[in-house]
Amino acid sequence: MESVERGPQAPATDAAAALLAGLVSRGVRHLVVSPGSRSQALALVAAELERAGLVRLHVRIDERVAGFTALGIARETGVPAAVICTSGTAVANLLPAALEAHHSGVPLLLVTADRPPELRGVGANQTTRQPGLFHSATRFEADLPVPEVVDPDATTPQTDDFDAIAATALAASIGEGARAAGPVHLNVPVREPLAGAVPAWLLERATRSAPADEATEVDASGALYQGGGGIGIADVAPESDAVFVLEPGPRTIVVAGADAGPAAEELAHLGGLPLVAEIVSGARFGRHVVHAYRALLREAHLGGRVERVVVFGHPTLSREVALLLGRDDVDVIAVRGPGEPVNLNGQTRAVDAVRAGEASDREWLGEWMRASRAAAVDLSPPAPDADGLSSAVPHERLGAINAEVAVMRAPVDRAALVDAVWRATWPHDRLVFGSSRLVRVADELLAGKRVAVHANRGLAGIDGTIATATGVALASQGEDRPGVTRLLLGDLAFLHDVGALLLPPGEHEPRLQVVVGNDGGGTIFDGLEVAGVAGVDAMERVQYTPQNARLEHLALAFGWEYRRVTTRVALDQALTSAVGGRQLIEVPLAR
Repeated sequence: MESVERGPQAPATDAAAALLAGLVSRGVRHLVVSPGSRSQALALVAAELERAGLVRLHVRIDERVAGFTALGIARETGVPAAVICTSGTAVANLLPAALEAHHSGVPLLLVTADRPPELRGVGANQTTRQPGLFHSATRFEADLPVPEVVDPDATTPQTDDFDAIAATALAASIGEGARAAGPVHLNVPVREPLAGAVPAWLLERATRSAPADEATEVDASGALYQGGGGIGIADVAPESDAVFVLEPGPRTIVVAGADAGPAAEELAHLGGLPLVAEIVSGARFGRHVVHAYRALLREAHLGGRVERVVVFGHPTLSREVALLLGRDDVDVIAVRGPGEPVNLNGQTRAVDAVRAGEASDREWLGEWMRASRAAAVDLSPPAPDADGLSSAVPHERLGAINAEVAVMRAPVDRAALVDAVWRATWPHDRLVFGSSRLVRVADELLAGKRVAVHANRGLAGIDGTIATATGVALASQGEDRPGVTRLLLGDLAFLHDVGALLLPPGEHEPRLQVVVGNDGGGTIFDGLEVAGVAGVDAMERVQYTPQNARLEHLALAFGWEYRRVTTRVALDQALTSAVGGRQLIEVPLAR
């Protein structure tokens, strides 16, 4: 390793070194930095850790983008990334990611530089009340002491204190001692000089083993669903190891919401139960998946006869499921997961795990499966007429050719778009859904398939969708692992996070396809109550948010490959062609 010139040390840098080394020594492998003056000591230590090969460093000029990039990394790995930023409004821009992390149960470390306490509330530049800014969402927060001493050999109490804070923060973020992973806020006030030489002991402390009395360090297991989680500090539930055993009797279905994971499918398989799995659940696979579940839940002889529901994850995509979980005549069993607990009927029982009983209701399962098969939709293009194409009869051959040409020229609608993306994605890939109309179309139409799916459904906002997908791609493709990350979203969600298209030169470029269904505005409102009460002019003015942005120009400006496709054949080709970096695929859709 090449030697680094070292000048005078500064308390700010020594404290930053102790804090970040404490995180890295316990398993944190990604740091996301938004540069600033007050945070320079933290940023320079991060750069040194990257130079030594101990972390992957991601630099973003927009703190909101930085926060959601870290969120995506943690969604994929289950390990928090640390976000570093300067003081003032920079910190406030982390709030959307913090709230999503809180409601989804995703670990996140927010490390914010600050002015010292004597400069707060006196009109000092770039200074506000940062401590407590994320209080309602954090698992742990600390306004750290102002570093006062230089520590040339890592022997002062200051270094030990900052290392201990790192240990506490990481444990809280991954949910140790509580049921919920989530965000942690470490506010780091410093006085001038704001930075000095990185201490010689940084790398030794960053690579040392954690003390023996600490919990096992985190590792990138890739499993977000950890069987804990879902509560904030103010809502801590009594400790419980409750395992609910499904005895035969009540007519039961399994519901899998966002981040449910394969545990929901496993229970449905072992218990012989129908599985209602949202497209963002990671559980839409297996023999018991119910197709077109919304319509079947509305039917009295199926949805109307449900007596018990076992819920995994956070269901958000259909009113039918919400109405079912809100019924007071249905026994709802919610398995504690990484996100906010489900209790729509006010009497839901939360348990740690569910075990299938010895007997299942085969007649009940059979009713659902027969209805599911009858309601399934085949979205695949029609197969070529082989006999017609080879026929010696001119009109038969011409008819078959014309049919093939019609298939090739058929415009892409929303159903074809979601089907093409779903078909192109395989287990080694990642699929991210934005909170757009398209995720609801996908949820309504797509068949079962075991793929890794991500979506920010904690608050179901359109914030940070591209940044989240970038984080997922960066984390999933580390160490030269194969696969492509595809993000499917609408035009407004895309434009809302357009700043995430910017990546610094020299950083690792993820294999990422951003697929934008562009209908010129928010047509999701067509299916909501407002469409029945608002006039045409008002809908256009304050709901649809019409736009005519030139996406190809944005792609060019930010260095992305751009493709515009209008037919299913062209879309399939674009999605399955080799991906070497960042691609923006625009698919025009009719309003």
